[in-house]
Amino acid sequence: MKIEEYLSSLPSSIISGEDVELSDEALREIFRFAEMTENDIFYHLGCGSGNSIAIASQEFGVKRSIGIDNNKEKISQGEKLLDEKNVTNGSIRQQDIIDADISDASVILFWFSDEKIIEKMISKFQGLRSGCKIITIWGPLTGYMPNKVDFPYILNVTPFKKAESLRDQMLAIFDTDCIDFAVAWEYSDRYSKAIGSRNLENDRFLTILQTLVIWINAKNLGIACGDEIPEPVKSYIGILKTFFNIEVEHLLDH
Repeated sequence: MKIEEYLSSLPSSIISGEDVELSDEALREIFRFAEMTENDIFYHLGCGSGNSIAIASQEFGVKRSIGIDNNKEKISQGEKLLDEKNVTNGSIRQQDIIDADISDASVILFWFSDEKIIEKMISKFQGLRSGCKIITIWGPLTGYMPNKVDFPYILNVTPFKKAESLRDQMLAIFDTDCIDFAVAWEYSDRYSKAIGSRNLENDRFLTILQTLVIWINAKNLGIACGDEIPEPVKSYIGILKTFFNIEVEHLLDH
């Protein structure tokens, strides 16, 4: 089957990241990356069980931290967590992020893969105060140049700077003149570790898939190193096809 068919067969909660909780250490890395201070008002859009709100408030001393999620069960878990930790300057709302008032935000963590949601939220972000920091994971804000990158964490600051092309945006994210297999693997591995599960086999499989996606996108954009397909890429394409019945060759522009 083609990789698109494979991905569509997975539960939507996995694809959307709804059931993926960032570790406490990953959240700390993100907050340090954003250089968050006591003057910030932090929002986590899709906050899950609320660990980010507690950490932002208690360890980084933000002025206020607000989590927004539309999952009633997770909101309940989050409220219980904040109560247990006696977080007085943090709160969680059950709300659709598209409808939420985030006008006072200075730092926002936004990790969504749905293109329709991303498009609507970019329009919403553009109306925020100058200097507001938007942090995404793995994927950048579509069509805009990042202000800062520590992959898989990407930061855009309002007002956004338009990317002249996807090629320019991708080179800025990977901070290189061309992308070879080693770069694709390193960045995929960083992502797997950042969202790491307790299943190392799943993480390895994710790294292989993401490596191929990065390299193939680079090849199609003309920013892969060299004209030939590297042997490791050929090997992993073969492994996916032979052992998992997943085909990715059609993604290559021939």
